[in-house]
Amino acid sequence: MTDPRRVENSVEGPVIPQDNDNSPVNVEENEDPAPAVNNEEPPANEHRSYSIYTPSEKWLIVCTASLAGIFSPLTANIYLPAIPVMTIAFHKSTELINLTVTVYMVLQGISPMFWGTLADRAGRRPMFLACLLVLALSCVGLALVPTNAYWLLLVLRCVQAAGSASTIALGAGVIGDIAAPHERGGYFGLWNVGPMVGPCIGPVLGGLLAQGFGWRAIFWFLCIATMVCFVLILAILPETLRAIVGDGSISPPHLYRPLFPIIGRGRFSAAPSARAPVRKFRNPLLLFLYPDVSLLLLYQAIPYAVFYAVTASISSLFQTVYPWLSEIETGLCFLSIGGGMMIGGLVTGRLLDHDYQRIRQTLMRRAQESGGVEKAQVQHVTMEEHFPIEHARLRTMPVYITVFIVTCIGYGWCLDKGVSIAGPLVLLFFIGWSTVAIANIVTTVLVDLAPEMSSSITACNNLVRCSFGAACVSVINLILNAIGIGWTYVLLSGLCAAVFPIVPLIMLKGPKWRAKRRARRQVSEAQS
Repeated sequence: MTDPRRVENSVEGPVIPQDNDNSPVNVEENEDPAPAVNNEEPPANEHRSYSIYTPSEKWLIVCTASLAGIFSPLTANIYLPAIPVMTIAFHKSTELINLTVTVYMVLQGISPMFWGTLADRAGRRPMFLACLLVLALSCVGLALVPTNAYWLLLVLRCVQAAGSASTIALGAGVIGDIAAPHERGGYFGLWNVGPMVGPCIGPVLGGLLAQGFGWRAIFWFLCIATMVCFVLILAILPETLRAIVGDGSISPPHLYRPLFPIIGRGRFSAAPSARAPVRKFRNPLLLFLYPDVSLLLLYQAIPYAVFYAVTASISSLFQTVYPWLSEIETGLCFLSIGGGMMIGGLVTGRLLDHDYQRIRQTLMRRAQESGGVEKAQVQHVTMEEHFPIEHARLRTMPVYITVFIVTCIGYGWCLDKGVSIAGPLVLLFFIGWSTVAIANIVTTVLVDLAPEMSSSITACNNLVRCSFGAACVSVINLILNAIGIGWTYVLLSGLCAAVFPIVPLIMLKGPKWRAKRRARRQVSEAQS
């Protein structure tokens, strides 16, 4: 059985040793290298050493988390087509109804900081269930809200955001719990499909429901879908928090167990006294003091804000440039960007894992070729604290950010010149592909940098990118009216190009920053 004490994995540390004399390369001065670990398990079975779950079980867990994660963006965007109808029903201006969208986005950014921090201590499973229950109850309230109670509509939208938005942070925490670094890219690729496709299919579903059954049907649909997900998690999702179950082999308390424990059956510890190590509370706001984390959060926030500007303006721009489109046909245009995101999430996740494994094998081969190196030392050079994680994860980023910038500029000028609708639809596909690729890479790196706080660091990511997204959406129409469609997307793409130097900076400085944090943590642990 895997020792549960191995759960405290950290990537913080110096770059790997490569010289023939085994002296460390680019290591901080006065930093002692970590002791070698006698790990003779072959790389092919590395997932067994990190977690007891089989690959098929991990895919099932991640699919369940991805299904829950779709509710955050879906709940936000399925509501948009009903705004004109609700202005009439509530006898309010469009600006006041739009205020319900604004407060949702504010709570969407803030609430994961609370739920994510709780999930890193109290467990993933109870937080999932609590969030979905809050979401379902708020949807019932919204479906029944009187049209003369605008204030209640605002309050319930805030409650709805508090319930739905945090499922993204919880899902990232689950992946950090069950997936070793070499396989996280693929799982994050699948998991990102739910949160990133939600903004694209939401308006389609919202338009169909509002047109066919009225605006209240949107909230009844969300309530039913939420409860289906609630029952699924209650029935099969195991607790994964490593502070509670270790690598999954420690049996959790009864309240943490699924109704049908089919995942990991028969692989729990035989020792009833087995316990995972106690983890102290760590303030998630301290993550903003990590320079590499803060820079990565800023780097992802800009393309994410541009992506939200694209999706928020699709309906108005397409109906202006192509007035022959019906509302349903306009909604179907969102499927182009959604399809790119779905395919891109799965493909880029696999490529991330391939890059990680290829670099890992290269390091092991160099260590073996250096001569006189035992197998334990060969494994030692690929330990997380020595692995060049920044290079392995970010090396393909220039490709994706270039595709994103070029396609955004092309998309803007296609609409500006009124070319065939096929042009912007094709470009929307690649915008979706590159957006999810950027999100997948950054999210994976963030969890690699703080695996013990995976939900908290994802909550920080959500806070920053939602704040930037809300700001961009609030001004996009003003910019479009001021300088036109083509130049608007040139301006937004220029912002993405301006933050790109963050990537080579982190690849250069990231290992040193990790090494310093690791040294400080070791000193703190020794003193305590």
